Amino acid sequence: MDFRVFEFLNGAMNGRDGLDDFVAGFASWSVPLFAAATLSLWLLDRPGGPLRWKLATACACTAAGLGLIVNQLIGRLWFRERPFTAHPAHTVLLAQRSGDPSFPSDHATAAFAIAFVVLFFSLRAGAVFVAWAVAIGVSRILVGLHYPSDVLAGAGIGLACAVLVATIGRDPVARVAVLAGRLTDPVVAATTRRFDRARRFRSRSRHAD
Repeated sequence: MDFRVFEFLNGAMNGRDGLDDFVAGFASWSVPLFAAATLSLWLLDRPGGPLRWKLATACACTAAGLGLIVNQLIGRLWFRERPFTAHPAHTVLLAQRSGDPSFPSDHATAAFAIAFVVLFFSLRAGAVFVAWAVAIGVSRILVGLHYPSDVLAGAGIGLACAVLVATIGRDPVARVAVLAGRLTDPVVAATTRRFDRARRFRSRSRHAD
């Protein structure tokens, strides 16, 4: 059943000029952009103010890291070959080959761990991140790198790590976020002041003209 779903989804990319390029491109740039979006949440908190988004960012990164460690342990216990290795004649490969285990998907694990943590802190932002994580997971199947079960397992591990970090691990992560915030807040505050001064200068220049 797992392979049949994979073959149906991945096989849909065969001979689809334009669509396969878009999917391959999305699979490539969506992950670093997702990571950048996660880190940018840190900047939503006003320097010296509440730690809502700093804590969300710290918990998200911690959950993702924990999930990847769990995946390494699973990969040592059972090495599942990638679809393009196990079924080369039935796989449309649209991405660079990887020698890592197919099960579970590291990309799905990290993305869903982050997304579910963000969901703990904001339903609206979390919904966007969860949808984005789903798209990342599906893209890993479409480009021929993972079976559906790899992605589903990654989502489950990500959820478990998100719950663990956002509940039991929340207090120690918060302490780290406070310390990190003391380092980043002065830089953010200085940058904001410079931006405001530049904006006011441009505004005065336009009025003078």
